[in-house]
Amino acid sequence: MHVFLHSDAKKKLKKLSPRLREQFDERIALFLREPYHVILNNHSVERAYSGCRSINITGNYRAIYYKEKGSVLIVAIGTHPELYK
Repeated sequence: MHVFLHSDAKKKLKKLSPRLREQFDERIALFLREPYHVILNNHSVERAYSGCRSINITGNYRAIYYKEKGSVLIVAIGTHPELYK
């Protein structure tokens, strides 16, 4: 499976602290191995983002993604309040 980042998600990722970027990389690696690992809290966010799901990066940071044909597009990264305002 390949993971791609939407341009908005790339911009947001660049603005995060080095520690948060490291945690993002760790969670994506876990996601690729075991997409429904309990730590990721992988769940639908259909109401806020049609056709998308969310995984936890930290206790407050989330990555919103869309999956299609063996690849994943991360469309948004942010805190819970940022993503669900």
